[in-house]
Amino acid sequence: MTSTINLISRTVNTDALGHEVVTETKREGLMCEVVSISQSEFFAAQNTKLQPEFKFIIFFGDYEGEELLEFEQKRYAIYRTYRAGDRLELYAERKIGA
Repeated sequence: MTSTINLISRTVNTDALGHEVVTETKREGLMCEVVSISQSEFFAAQNTKLQPEFKFIIFFGDYEGEELLEFEQKRYAIYRTYRAGDRLELYAERKIGA
């Protein structure tokens, strides 16, 4: 299924009082293909306590090392990437409260 995602990067800085301040930068509307996680990927990830849900395939040049993405108003953590030519597979797990 073809859809769009938002890629999110986080920067952590320290304010004048020494508290960490997290700033997010979102790049919206990137085209992708959404694929279900394979059974072998699911079971391999379970061994490392991950909860994989989707594989998002994007153009390699669109990725800038982001750790989070939004899809259908839900937030996911990118736990693995795989490059195949000019395409990049982003493996993601659901992130609650991130």
